[in-house]
Amino acid sequence: MREEISPLPYEGECKTMMEIPTKQFTETTIEELIIPSEKIAHVQIGNPLEHALLVLVKSGYSAVPVLTPSYKLEGIISKTIILEEVLGMERFEMERLSVIKVDAIMKNDIPTLKKYDSLSLGLKKTIDHPFVCVVDEKKQFDGLLTRRAILKKINQMLHADN
Repeated sequence: MREEISPLPYEGECKTMMEIPTKQFTETTIEELIIPSEKIAHVQIGNPLEHALLVLVKSGYSAVPVLTPSYKLEGIISKTIILEEVLGMERFEMERLSVIKVDAIMKNDIPTLKKYDSLSLGLKKTIDHPFVCVVDEKKQFDGLLTRRAILKKINQMLHADN
């Protein structure tokens, strides 16, 4: 005899993903979800890797945007990229951190979004990235859209009153 498994109890009513109106999902823009540029740790293209690693460690982030002095987005730098660069054959060559500049090794082939892009496009671009940089038409950095912010918004839609 098979035992029936009951669904997990929920507090209150909850919609399924299929019950979120398509219009609400596709017409919601990411503008309300982004973290503004003023609140984002970043480094500039001319900074040495030593400074970038310090920013990454102090902020607790694994990657941050790389900007020009005029706040134009150029790419991202991560702890992994930096550590791979200073990894020698037998040891970490930490002395290289003060010599190499961020723009020499940053990743510049990154996805971006605009403030008025849809939540569905934001979701698609954050599948493979924990965050996506948001820029304007001139590539000026506006902020970040995080996977966490999207999941919070979807959760809010799922639990919204009918």
